[in-house]
Amino acid sequence: MTDVQLARQAWRRLEPVHAMIYFVPEAAERYAALGLDERAGYFASRSAAFGTASPELVIATFYNFCPGLVRASLPAAWEKTTPAEVLAARYEAAGAALRRGGVHELPALAETAALARRAAERACEHPQGRPLFAAHAALPWPDDPLLELWHAQTLLREFRGDGHVAALLAEGIGPLEALVLHSATGAVPAVFLKVSRAWPAQEWLAAEESLRERGLLAGDELTREGRALNRRIEERTDELAAPAYAALTGDEPARLAELARAFGRRVVDAGLLNIGGRPSGAVQA
Repeated sequence: MTDVQLARQAWRRLEPVHAMIYFVPEAAERYAALGLDERAGYFASRSAAFGTASPELVIATFYNFCPGLVRASLPAAWEKTTPAEVLAARYEAAGAALRRGGVHELPALAETAALARRAAERACEHPQGRPLFAAHAALPWPDDPLLELWHAQTLLREFRGDGHVAALLAEGIGPLEALVLHSATGAVPAVFLKVSRAWPAQEWLAAEESLRERGLLAGDELTREGRALNRRIEERTDELAAPAYAALTGDEPARLAELARAFGRRVVDAGLLNIGGRPSGAVQA
């Protein structure tokens, strides 16, 4: 397995440790205490590293949400709370949820956090062109090893995510087309993406038709050209994420991938990625 493949494996296995923050009740409860509903809490908490982020900044950097959905939450959220309060609530929720899931009990916590942190700190040497990552990279590191791991994976997720947006743009894939293509892979149910991203039905249908005209979609399935495009985007995303993991040498990339399995599995088994009692299957927010 190449270093790029090991880096992708490590990220995928550890990603639930970060992604659970978008689904656990601990987050919704803390945002509600600040006067924010779940959607406002999501947009405010993920963008709070920017400061009082405008809807335009969130639309640009989050990439695939319907602009109207973002504008329904921002800037109104900043009339009720501050970025500092939202960030504090987010970290409190992350720690509480991970402890409820028993993630802090895993014996390799310190080693896994140290390896992930080294990769995240190397990513911090490459902020150019990665605005959402760079904003989070400016936040202080937590002292708690559990939150250190969560913060490290958050940085690695946003580093990868900004690279993924660049890959999509380079291929001429817009935000709604990206969602349609993603759902066509079968990785995430289309209904989840339609509800969570809130694009109007007619616009979704228009995006499907546009992709069919480009020969990327046949019915609801990817064509050979569509599969090749998806593979090209994912491979390019992997390559753009690889500089972070270059901090790990020798057997360390394989070691992080090995350790990450237990942490991701613990999050999933504890139900921290569940929506309505069912596993969401969606680890990218």
